[in-house]
Amino acid sequence: MAETRSIATRSTGLPTGVEGGGFGNTSIEQMTGPQRAAVILLVLGEEHGRTIWQEFDDDEIRIITRAMAELGTVDADEVERLMLDFVGKLSSAGAVTGSFDRTISLLEKILPSDQVALIMEEIRGPAGRNMWQKLGNIDASVLANFLKNEYPQTIAVILSKIRPDHAANVLRNLPNDLSIEVVGRMLRLESVQKEALDHIENTLRTEFVSTLTQTRRRDPHEMMAEIFNGFDRQTEIRFLSALDASNQEAAERIRALMFTFEDLAKLDPAGLQTLMRQVDKDVLARALKGASQPMREFFFGAMSQRAAKNMQDDMEGLGPLRLKEVDEAQTKLVQMTKDLADKGEIVLSKGNSEDELVY
Repeated sequence: MAETRSIATRSTGLPTGVEGGGFGNTSIEQMTGPQRAAVILLVLGEEHGRTIWQEFDDDEIRIITRAMAELGTVDADEVERLMLDFVGKLSSAGAVTGSFDRTISLLEKILPSDQVALIMEEIRGPAGRNMWQKLGNIDASVLANFLKNEYPQTIAVILSKIRPDHAANVLRNLPNDLSIEVVGRMLRLESVQKEALDHIENTLRTEFVSTLTQTRRRDPHEMMAEIFNGFDRQTEIRFLSALDASNQEAAERIRALMFTFEDLAKLDPAGLQTLMRQVDKDVLARALKGASQPMREFFFGAMSQRAAKNMQDDMEGLGPLRLKEVDEAQTKLVQMTKDLADKGEIVLSKGNSEDELVY
């Protein structure tokens, strides 16, 4: 545990002594955007600036107030120049409309294209007006994977700030011993000092949320695997055969990522029972009519002897079926399984509890 890193104890890299100083003779051209905004809001004061403050989200308020607190003294001439510059730009521009495309167009004239891409991809990323809302929109398994190397106390603080249902899913994805320890810490959790909370937020922003988009770009093979899952068997075979001829490696990766009817054999007994309670008996009979013997025995094993005998009779009563009818029934079972997994009612795995795949 000596190497365990902790959000709560890492430095944010902010200056510790900012009193005095100020800009002095610094021109407005050298000020950052937050510094300019801070000057304008100080000039407007409480009465005239209130409505502007109310339009900011929590992150924007923190950025501007930090710039304001570190501002020091700005010469009166510079303040006047800044206000004239601001009013002049506002009056000459007329109505201002912000949009995603217009923002990209503006940034591309100022910043390198790769930096613009990263910034705008982050904006497209997890939604939320503040850090805790953003965390609430990040997949629980992804968040748990990031937090599992943190101190239990730090994890407890973070989980106490997000939605209870999301915190529950994160706990479920943490290692068992760690999750139990975190629960204990949450039960004993007292008020957290603002400075410590700011450290956690800043580190989450710089080390996790801001870089999440770089690791969450979706593998195109995963996308194609989902598309192939929607094909009937003949179409699937046609496309995969074509891929085998032109790009065998891609075909193999897609096959490995696809979730097929045969993959239902990976369901644990509880998951299989959940699926059996949901599926229509006629659909199951059609699906099993064209299934392999091991798959039939897998489903029959989850039934009573009487129910299994009735299902076999139903299958025989269907008579000959077109392959398309069997494919449609099996696809319905696969899709139903995925839907149940998305709701957390079924866990899909590759045979061990440490390598779960939830679709």
